[in-house]
Amino acid sequence: MDQPHSSAAAAAATDPNLEQPLRVDGFQGTPDQIEQQWYQEVYLGRGDVMPQLTWRALWMGTGLGAVLSLTNVYIGLKAGWAFGVTITACIASFGLWSALLRARIATTPMTILENNCMQSTASAAGYSTGTTLVSAFAAYFMMNGHPVPLGQTLGWVFFMGVLGVTMAIPMKRQMINVEQLRFPTGIATAETLRALYSKGERARQSARALTWAAIAAAVSQFWLDGLHLISARLEPYGLGALIARLNEATLGPVWNRRTVTFVWDPIFIAAGVLMGLRPAASMLFGGTLCWCVFVPILQARGIITGTAYRDIVQWTLWGGVSCLVVSGLLAFALQWRTVARAFRGLRAMLEGKPQQASPVDAIETPISWFFIGQAVSLVALAWLAKRSFDIPPWQSGVAVALAFLLALVACRVTGETDTTPTGAMGKVSQLVFGGLSPGNTTVNLMSANIAASAAISAADLLTDLKSGYLLGAHPRKQFVAQFAGLFIGTLSTVLAFTVLVPNAAVLGSDQFPAPAAQSWRAVALALSGGIDTLEPIKVWSIAIGALVGLLLTMLPHWFPRLGRWLPSATGIGLSWTFHWYYGMLFFIGGVLGWAMERRDPQQAEIYNFPIAAGVMAGGSLMGVLLIFWENGPAALQQLLGTP
Repeated sequence: MDQPHSSAAAAAATDPNLEQPLRVDGFQGTPDQIEQQWYQEVYLGRGDVMPQLTWRALWMGTGLGAVLSLTNVYIGLKAGWAFGVTITACIASFGLWSALLRARIATTPMTILENNCMQSTASAAGYSTGTTLVSAFAAYFMMNGHPVPLGQTLGWVFFMGVLGVTMAIPMKRQMINVEQLRFPTGIATAETLRALYSKGERARQSARALTWAAIAAAVSQFWLDGLHLISARLEPYGLGALIARLNEATLGPVWNRRTVTFVWDPIFIAAGVLMGLRPAASMLFGGTLCWCVFVPILQARGIITGTAYRDIVQWTLWGGVSCLVVSGLLAFALQWRTVARAFRGLRAMLEGKPQQASPVDAIETPISWFFIGQAVSLVALAWLAKRSFDIPPWQSGVAVALAFLLALVACRVTGETDTTPTGAMGKVSQLVFGGLSPGNTTVNLMSANIAASAAISAADLLTDLKSGYLLGAHPRKQFVAQFAGLFIGTLSTVLAFTVLVPNAAVLGSDQFPAPAAQSWRAVALALSGGIDTLEPIKVWSIAIGALVGLLLTMLPHWFPRLGRWLPSATGIGLSWTFHWYYGMLFFIGGVLGWAMERRDPQQAEIYNFPIAAGVMAGGSLMGVLLIFWENGPAALQQLLGTP
C-alpha cells in the first residue's frame, strides 16, 4: 500500500506531465516496443514514484462508490438506464478533498493517480454490481413473486463482479497496451483529472456546481415526496400533491392514467442533458405515439381494459422490446469486423508474454490472477445456480465460457465506439439459453445473466484501466483498487435493492417501472411459451417493432447523411416501456444541454456535466433515503427475521 507524503504531493501539484498532451494516439512498433515506449515515456517518473493505491484513496473510492451505486440502482429501476460514475467520482472526490484541506482535516493533497485509483474503486462499486439486480434479478422477482434469498443474492452479485473484473485482465494487455483502442470515456476521465489538477479555479467551479446542484435536487426531492414522513398534515403542501391537483384540473384523470401528464423529477431532466438531444427527442416522439395514439385506440376497442400503468404496459412493452432487441442485435451484427478482430486477437491475448520478463511484466496484473478468478467464480456461481435456481452445473460452465466470448466483443466494441452493447449482450445470452433449455424461464434469465453481466462489467472496467494507462498509473495497483470496490458495491446495492423493492408489486408500478426487467421478462416469456401463445395485437406489435428497429438501424448505414435526423431506435424502444412523462423530462434536459452548448461552449464544458451529475446524485440519493425512512424498519425486521 502506497503512503502519501508531502514531497510526492508537492510534485503532483507541479507535475510537468500535466502540461503535455495525453498520448491518445499511442505508440508504434512491435508489441514489446510499444509497451517499452509507454513504460519509458509515460510511466517512469510518475507511476513508479507517485502515491496511488493509498488507504485514503480506497476509503474515498469505497465511500463514493457505495453512494453512487445507490443512484444507479434507483435510476435503473425507474428508467432502465445506467450511467458511468467515473467522472462524477473524480469531481466529487477532488471537491471533497479540497474542502478537507481547507478545513485542515487533511494535510496533503491527493495526487492525480490516487484520484485515478479512487475512481476505479468507485466505478467497480457503483456500476459493476447493480446492473444484474435491476435486470435479471428484478425480472425473476416479477415472474416468481418472491426474491432470491439475501445471502445467495450477495454471493451471486459478488462473484459475478469477480468474474467480470478478472476477465478484463488479459483483455487489458491486448486491447489497451498493444492495440491501443481508444475507449473514449477513459480518455475523457483522464482529461477530466488533468483539468482538475492543472486548472485549479475551473476545477473548483465544477466541484461547487456539482455540490450545489446535488443539494438543490435533494431539497426538491424531499419537497416532492418527503413531507408526509414528517407529518400527514404537510402532505397537501408537498410538490407532488400540488402538481397532481394541477394535472387533474388541466389534463383530467383519463390522460393522467395514461401517464400523459406533467411530473416534476429533475433527475430525468439532468439525465437528458447527459444523454443528448437526439435520443431524448426520440423518447418523447416514441412515447407520444405509444401513450397518445396506440393506447387510446386499444382502450377504445376494449382490448386494454385496465387503467393503471401496470395494466397498460403489458400491452405496450412488446413493440418496444422488439425494437430494442432487433436494433441491438442488428447493430451488433453490423460491427462484424470488430467481432472478427476480437476473435483474431484471442490467440495473442492468451499466449501471454515470453519467458524473458520485461519491466512492464513486473507491474501488470499477472495472468495467473485471471485463471484463479475465473476458476473460483465458476465454482461459486455453479454452486449458487444449482442451489438457488436448479441450474445444472454444465450450463453454468457454458455461461462462463459464453461470458468470455461476449466480453471479447463487448470490450472491443466499447473500445472502438464508446458504446457498450448492453442490450445485445443480454439478448444474445437469452437466445442461447432459450435453445439450451427451452421452456425454462428461470434458467433462461439467470444463466444468461451470468454471461451478459460479466461481459458488460469487463468492458466498463477496461474503460477505467484506459484512463490509468494514459496517466501512467501502476496497472496492478489499479486492478486491486477495482477489486476492492466489489465488496462495498455488492453490499450497498443488494441491501438497497432489498429495501427499495420489498415485494414484487413494486416492480412495474408507477414508482419503479423497471424497463430493463420488463425487457428481460418479455424475452424469457416469449422464448418459453412461443410467439403463437400471445394475443394477436402483441404479435403485430412485435412485428412492427422489429421493422422499426431494423429501419432505424439500417437507414443511417445506407444513407449516412440521414443519421443525425432519424430517431434513435433505443430511445423509441425504451419509450414504449415506461411512462410518457419520462420522455418529456428527458427531452427538456436534452434541449437545455443543447442550448447551453450552442450559447456558450466553454461554460457548458465547465457546468453541464457537473450540474447534471449533481442533480442525479442528490435527487436519487434523497429518493433512496426517503424509501429507507419509510420502509427501512420493516425491511430490517425482515432481514433479521424478527416479528
